[in-house]
Amino acid sequence: GWNCRIEGKYKDLIMDTATEEIGHVEMLATMVARLLEGAPSTVTAEAVKDPVMAAMIGGMDVQQAIVGGGGALPADSNGYPWNGRYIVASGNLLADFRANVAAEAQGRLQTARLYNMTDDPGVKAMLQFNLARDTVHQKQWL
Repeated sequence: GWNCRIEGKYKDLIMDTATEEIGHVEMLATMVARLLEGAPSTVTAEAVKDPVMAAMIGGMDVQQAIVGGGGALPADSNGYPWNGRYIVASGNLLADFRANVAAEAQGRLQTARLYNMTDDPGVKAMLQFNLARDTVHQKQWL
């Protein structure tokens, strides 16, 4: 939104969506923290029977354990901290909106995969909400 020089509906749309996306990150981080809270070792032993979970648990990033205490960190799947490389701000609003369509489609796909990987009703409800919002975001850029 800061690259949009003209005040009005497009800048408002970008800034409002960005604010909502920050809220999604907060929801996901809180979800991870609550799921890990007081989790007994028997849960981990059961989880590693799933090959995907075994890979994730077996490959935990040491940085996450040291810096985040095992909680959620604002980082990508490779452990790189969030930064400006995720932002497309070319100065051409149409090009940026099209980049946003692709980003929302990818985010929606990953959320759907997570939704199908869990049987926790609370997690499913939150991911369903995020799926709905990602769909709205994807359509708003078209």
